[in-house]
Amino acid sequence: MLPNCYQAGVLEAGCDEAGRGCLAGPVVAAAVILPDDFHHPWLNDSKQLTEKRREALRPVIEREATAWAVALCTPAEIDRINILNASIEAMHRALAALSVQPGCVIVDGNRFKPYGNLPWKTFVKGDGRFGNIAAASILAKTHRDEMMRRLAGEFPGYQWEVNKGYPTKAHREAIAKLGPTAHHRMTFRLLDTQLTLF
Repeated sequence: MLPNCYQAGVLEAGCDEAGRGCLAGPVVAAAVILPDDFHHPWLNDSKQLTEKRREALRPVIEREATAWAVALCTPAEIDRINILNASIEAMHRALAALSVQPGCVIVDGNRFKPYGNLPWKTFVKGDGRFGNIAAASILAKTHRDEMMRRLAGEFPGYQWEVNKGYPTKAHREAIAKLGPTAHHRMTFRLLDTQLTLF
């Protein structure tokens, strides 16, 4: 079972994002502060869980967390400031939206930028090491998947309800046939044969 946090005795927020490698849709980040006594046998990196378990854990985390928040950066913002900066900005927005001010922050990965005066630390594969980052990964992933399923209803040709905007063969074939939408990231390589931006 994962420890809930890295540093006990403080309100520590775990942060993670979902959708960095997608061709379409926002990058979504979550920040989660878990109570010291929170535990769940399924809690783990969202990528290690089935969709069914992620969706089942989401309301548990949202109900039992000391605080949680989800935020995003749009495809236009991603194109303007690049995906790394957009991912960090989305995490900053999630931290700003927390109902409780954390005392420190831990982040999945190896890149972050200071948020206010809060102490912070990054952990490679942190979503498989600490419960608060794992919870953030689950919220970021399930909220983003929900957004992409909703967008799939407006843009049915791209199969976003299945691929969630990731660069699958079918998704790229749809872009080649139908062209990109306003939800595609124009600075990304949308087609395997793409030499220039659309």
